[in-house]
Amino acid sequence: MSTEIVDLVKNAVIEASTTFREDQLTAYQKAAQKEENDNARWVLELLLENAQIAMSNKVPLCDDTGIPHVLVELGHNTQLSSDLFTQINEGVATGLRKLPGRPMAVSGNDIERIEQSQGLYNDPGKVIPPSVLVDEMDCEGVKIHVLMLGGGPEIRAHTYRVFHQRDHGNLFKEALTWMRSEVPKLGCTPCIPAIGIGRTHYEASTLMLKAMTYGNLNNQSEIEKQITDSLNHSKVGALGLGGSVTALGTMVKVGPQRASGVRIVCMRPCCCVEPRKASIYLSQDLLE
Repeated sequence: MSTEIVDLVKNAVIEASTTFREDQLTAYQKAAQKEENDNARWVLELLLENAQIAMSNKVPLCDDTGIPHVLVELGHNTQLSSDLFTQINEGVATGLRKLPGRPMAVSGNDIERIEQSQGLYNDPGKVIPPSVLVDEMDCEGVKIHVLMLGGGPEIRAHTYRVFHQRDHGNLFKEALTWMRSEVPKLGCTPCIPAIGIGRTHYEASTLMLKAMTYGNLNNQSEIEKQITDSLNHSKVGALGLGGSVTALGTMVKVGPQRASGVRIVCMRPCCCVEPRKASIYLSQDLLE
């Protein structure tokens, strides 16, 4: 097993868990400057201070260190070693132990895990990622993206069908209705809604993950801006204290659609430290 790949994935887990992205940092700085509500502005400044401490000391941005999700992009004509996914899983487990992640893995059989009757594993590395999502890319090599997904946004997420009547406005209006209901209950605002729109529940969920992976708060589409503005008009504000900044931005990914009157929409209101993500690139030389 290549220890170099294991170490790179380990470092990606730690970076995603401890470091604000550049676009995220910029969005917070702009939000703090324009926020007129004193309490809300204090929260935004405190979140920036928390991010600085987390990055400097390499400690988690939040006590809920999240469930690791991994997206892999494969380049054309790229040859993979047979144990690449074993290396990825080992890197994730090593990163969670080094971080350390919060021990959240439930032990026992199927029923015991559901009922949580056998307690938790003490090892943070037992918080294994779901199956790796694989996509393609134009260049050679492999990109590995690590996302750390916290529990609060998962509780407030929603995946459902929308009858769009051939009008995208109807679709996003419905999604906004979900957000206006769930974001005030999230607690950890400002949020960043991530939305995937596809043909099936599985596809919509994977597109939501891709929205978080590829989204950039410095490059917002018109529909992303409209969603953000609508949520900010709600005046929920940071930590629900009121103010003009309820959402820092929005991330939308639209996939292929089928000829029907239904679109499947997956909406996840990322909390104030999310999306927590980091990416690494593996050249063909490293993969051999």
